[in-house]
Amino acid sequence: MSIECARVGGINLAQGVCDLPVPGPVLDGAKQGMDQGRNIYTRFDGLHPLRRAIADKVRRDSGMDVDPEGQIVVSAGATGAFYCACLALLDPGDEVVVFEPYYGYHVVTMRALGIRPVFVPLAQPDWTFTASDLENAVTDRTRALILNTPANPCGKVFTRSELELIADFAESHDLFVFTDEIYEHFLYDGREHVAPATLPGMARRTIAISGFSKVFAITGWRLGYAVCDPEWALPIGHFNDLVYVCAPAPLQMGAAAGLNELGPDYYASVAREHQKKRDLFCAVLCEIGLTPHVPQGAYYTLADISSLPGDTAKARAMHLLETTGVACVPGNAFYEGSQGEHLARFCFAKKMDVLKQACDNLRRLNRG
Repeated sequence: MSIECARVGGINLAQGVCDLPVPGPVLDGAKQGMDQGRNIYTRFDGLHPLRRAIADKVRRDSGMDVDPEGQIVVSAGATGAFYCACLALLDPGDEVVVFEPYYGYHVVTMRALGIRPVFVPLAQPDWTFTASDLENAVTDRTRALILNTPANPCGKVFTRSELELIADFAESHDLFVFTDEIYEHFLYDGREHVAPATLPGMARRTIAISGFSKVFAITGWRLGYAVCDPEWALPIGHFNDLVYVCAPAPLQMGAAAGLNELGPDYYASVAREHQKKRDLFCAVLCEIGLTPHVPQGAYYTLADISSLPGDTAKARAMHLLETTGVACVPGNAFYEGSQGEHLARFCFAKKMDVLKQACDNLRRLNRG
């Protein structure tokens, strides 16, 4: 869709790129890293200043004490950390429980490694699930569950009670829980992010994955990390060395500076700014008859595009692009079956003037 959007010179609300300015401390830290000679390979699990800063962040945000020398692996983005975790801890033929709608990279990564995703659909409109839904997905090959909270693409923020249900399920079947928490600071309407690893019994079985692409608006820097028990961190680090060698050294210094110098006000402003964008964009979707699922977190909304011409989500998304110049992702990209054919995902993490222009363009549907 990004390629098609460029073809027509449209506004790209398909790709999940945050248009916030990169914070000054992050840029300055990277430049200082270069000036100070941080331009060669790092240790396989990342530079100590960044691992130390991540450990401090985890303690501040969740109260957990993690050892920067043995429980943190810095990798080439959150997707890189997830790939290395799968390589280290899962085998071909293993099965992993995946909530649906899902983030495509999770599923594609596992399938590339011969790992079978088993889907648990979240029930609309509130994206709910039951203990029975989880139990029905288990076989003797089940080894893990993957949890994305706040979730891409539906914006669900899993509650503490839901996470407790997942924790009980994981413990009863002795499963790893891979968590993708990269949108943890994009929370709306007073919601809180509960780190699954903080729940009783979950610290050892949780592989917590996050990164800096979204909150520091540095998607192109490719910086992410995994936090987990030392027994799992070592093999994850070995595969990180094998596949990526290391994440970019001076850019690690930039991320460390951001973690150390940006306080709670920065993260609160990120959430506040994106809630305004969410409210504006969802109001326009309602106005033009593309009813949105208003997200609780992250910076996407799934909208009902069944009123648009076409028999598939892709055809409807292409009609929208050709008619309004606004690109979205067809909803079937997030489902194994046909459940997503009436949906499309829009990313509203754009500069306000760009988002307002997209809204004006979308109103052409009513004028047409």
